[in-house]
Amino acid sequence: MSAADSTEADWVSRFADEVISEAERRAPGKPIVCASGLSPSGPIHLGNLREVMTPHLVADEIRRRGHDCVHLLSWDDYDRFRRVPAGVDPSWEEHIGKPLSSVPAPPGSAHTSWAEHFKAPMEAALAELGVEYRGISQTEQYTSGVYREQILLAMRERERIDAVLARYRSQQREGYFPYKPYCELCERDLTTVTAYDDASTELAYTCVCGFGETVRLAEHDRGKLVWKVDWPMRWAYEGVVFEPSGVDHHSPGSAWIVGGQLVGEVFGGEQPIGPMYAFVGITGMAKMSSSKGDVPTPADALEIMEAPVLRWLYARRKPSQSFKIAFDQEIQRLYDEWDALGRKVAGGDAQPAELAAHGRAVRTADGPLPDTPRPVPYRTLASIADVTTGDAAQILRILGDLDGIGSLGEARPRLDRAQRWIDTQVPAEQRTRVREEPDGELLDTLGETEREALAMLVEGLDAHWSLDGLTALVYGVPKRQAGLEADAKPTPEVKAAQRAFFALLYRLLVGRDTGPRLPTLLLAVGADRVRKLVGA
Repeated sequence: MSAADSTEADWVSRFADEVISEAERRAPGKPIVCASGLSPSGPIHLGNLREVMTPHLVADEIRRRGHDCVHLLSWDDYDRFRRVPAGVDPSWEEHIGKPLSSVPAPPGSAHTSWAEHFKAPMEAALAELGVEYRGISQTEQYTSGVYREQILLAMRERERIDAVLARYRSQQREGYFPYKPYCELCERDLTTVTAYDDASTELAYTCVCGFGETVRLAEHDRGKLVWKVDWPMRWAYEGVVFEPSGVDHHSPGSAWIVGGQLVGEVFGGEQPIGPMYAFVGITGMAKMSSSKGDVPTPADALEIMEAPVLRWLYARRKPSQSFKIAFDQEIQRLYDEWDALGRKVAGGDAQPAELAAHGRAVRTADGPLPDTPRPVPYRTLASIADVTTGDAAQILRILGDLDGIGSLGEARPRLDRAQRWIDTQVPAEQRTRVREEPDGELLDTLGETEREALAMLVEGLDAHWSLDGLTALVYGVPKRQAGLEADAKPTPEVKAAQRAFFALLYRLLVGRDTGPRLPTLLLAVGADRVRKLVGA
């Protein structure tokens, strides 16, 4: 696809055009900088992922066009620890106010700090998603003195900063300072700056713990700029051209609005191009799988869906459009849609926007993401995993019958994702358990029409032993009983007979009125066992 075509096609290309043009105006010849920021204060959820995926997709498009572009990901691990979440020992309250990088990891963690504990799974998920970025630890930036000149500048300009903030306050504050020290004694930010001298850079502070000291800010590396000043400082320091932000950052007086004024008035930079991104919702995550927190993370999603599918959800919607990620039965419909798109792309029938979103999902500027060599429909794999309870030999038998698959590797990683979905998202009472023995009591009550239908089914099993063949068979039996051809349009009476026939088969095979799609269930059960359970 040419750049001109893709510009018409999707939001990513339009932003890439804008960013390239803006970067050429601001800093011609220099690498283009896109940015994200994440706070590892707790599980980094799928809504937070939009903060990363939006600039990733734009930066990746820019790189595809041959431009030098870097995606910076700031880990805000120097932010304060604000609260002890449910399930963590209340003794962690003693760490409230410390930098996240100085707080011990939750009990039982293998990581050295609270920040690292929550960064690690996100880093692994981003690697699986093919997201290339340059990670920046804000703890390292601040404690190594990287921002020292910017901090001194902000302190010299504190009255100007306060005046900007005052535009959104009802009253002026006395003694405003944009820098917050972490206490030398207790390590918390429960400090108050009591004096500052611009000439000597001497700063005096006291802490609620009773400690106080005077330091030279030109040498002091245990503190940080307050958030509304820190963010625009970084825009200017890094030369950020593109960075999105959540809807909560766009209210009057918010960090985005205030930062847009401070970045130029104080730090001599420009605010990035920054789309506001909308909410990402979740449908149906089971309680049993939410051990990482109350909200699902990218790692949770990647357990049940392949990376290209998760990328596609973010690529196909403009940042301003909200969408939901399915953990319930909707994931089967999502995969049907994804497979249909793949067929359209392969057949040359996809619209430009569809083609662009698909291309961004399956590959990056560095190359294609891993895929499943033989992508059996997800709903079929889920049914097989369910009925076989994950038995590898049985799964391979069914896949061989179904699609001529000779090894489970041909169906992976999609097979593993479907298995994981069954294991973690489908409650035990909804799992399918095939009967061990025929239901003699039910079989004894069957009428002549029902017995005839079962006989016709058994008679046609061998000749129709494929997914399409069994579909035609189970729908065709009631038609033939009504004197219709197999391809005839069913009458209302035939549709009722089909429903009754399906319910009978489910009761005989799995002991209830519903279950996985019947053709998949029949394949999973196997012809010999089907014959046994229907009384043939």
